[in-house]
Amino acid sequence: MKLGYCTITWGGVVGHPVGVTSVKDLFYMTHGSMETAVKDIASVGYEGVEMFDGNLVEYADRPEELRGLLHDAGVSLVSVYTGANFIYADILPDELHRIQRSAELAATFGAERLVVGGGARRAAGTRDEDYQRLGEALDRVADIAEGFGLSASYHPHLSTIVEGPDELERLMPLTRIGFCPDTAHLAAGGADPAAMIRKYPERLRHVHLKDLREDPFRFLPLGEGVLDLPDIVQAIKESGYDSWLMVELDEYDGDPRAAAEISKKYLDDLLHS
Repeated sequence: MKLGYCTITWGGVVGHPVGVTSVKDLFYMTHGSMETAVKDIASVGYEGVEMFDGNLVEYADRPEELRGLLHDAGVSLVSVYTGANFIYADILPDELHRIQRSAELAATFGAERLVVGGGARRAAGTRDEDYQRLGEALDRVADIAEGFGLSASYHPHLSTIVEGPDELERLMPLTRIGFCPDTAHLAAGGADPAAMIRKYPERLRHVHLKDLREDPFRFLPLGEGVLDLPDIVQAIKESGYDSWLMVELDEYDGDPRAAAEISKKYLDDLLHS
């Protein structure tokens, strides 16, 4: 398995402000320096990075700058993360327009994978048809990704209609998109991450690893929380997946590079034990 790291830790996640009035431009972004993030990730020994679609948009008119940064650091762009509401028919065409742009940029910069989260929770409560709409939209995302030579996967996420195991089980038969388990989001939603991986081994296309503290709630570097990471990695191996493991730490109140180093050492020790 190859190890990569997500640039989100260098600035957290925001939505592009123009998206408040223009859904087609509502990209995810990290406000931190991508140059610092990529260099830090490489210096710790990771081989790949994952970035938000909005950060790629910033390089759309100067592609050689990002290619040079990745080349000089000796890492590859493995995956690009995006997301959408997916359940509102009126705005879905604009959301898919944006996802097509995200996939195009991902392919331009040599990524292999497109990762998506989403499925909005309505103020008035989730409707039964929301899962059908989400499943159909995710199939269209898979089509878009494949059109650019990318593999697409769905990432269950807190605050969406797919947080816990029952919701994931409700969605999976409704779409053909791959599965990207996020260990901490699944656990926080009430799932056993290893059990979910073992339930859908043939759907595994990408992996996000992070640890979790439950009280007070906090995402943490690997090995610093309560998750049974050895069992999770064993479940991944049992599935036959032998590819990128991406460490993702959404926000961290310490040094991002130090957090990346903690997780790298933990994974090295775990994979070699």
